[in-house]
Amino acid sequence: MKTWLIIGGLLHLVVLIASALTPRVLDWRTSLAVLHPFLRRLFWVYGSFIVLVIILFGAVTLLHANELASGAALPRSVCAMIAIFWLARLGVQFFVFDARPFLTTTVLQLGYHGLTLLFLALVFIYGCAALKPNLL
Repeated sequence: MKTWLIIGGLLHLVVLIASALTPRVLDWRTSLAVLHPFLRRLFWVYGSFIVLVIILFGAVTLLHANELASGAALPRSVCAMIAIFWLARLGVQFFVFDARPFLTTTVLQLGYHGLTLLFLALVFIYGCAALKPNLL
């Protein structure tokens, strides 16, 4: 399980790469320019907090993989929280967002589907650590 959690921690770094590309790919500068300055700042603050949470998920995992793999109650709860976060992210992706208008190139389509698989992997890894710590 420890090895799988380290992979999960590293996958969070991959998500950060995609997060760093998002403002340019989605042309936030132009799209957000029409918003009231308060709403524009709010949007950036929300995005920054999401990035911070992803950094913390990865850091906690990489720094404490042994503990997270231990099967104790608190580490299993932390893993459950991370799994639920990514499961909710997938739910939003499938039932709230319609990314099709932005998937204009093969590279963007591959990136989108690659991230979907990455999110599924995170749900699986952390879900296993939460529910069946000795499974993997």
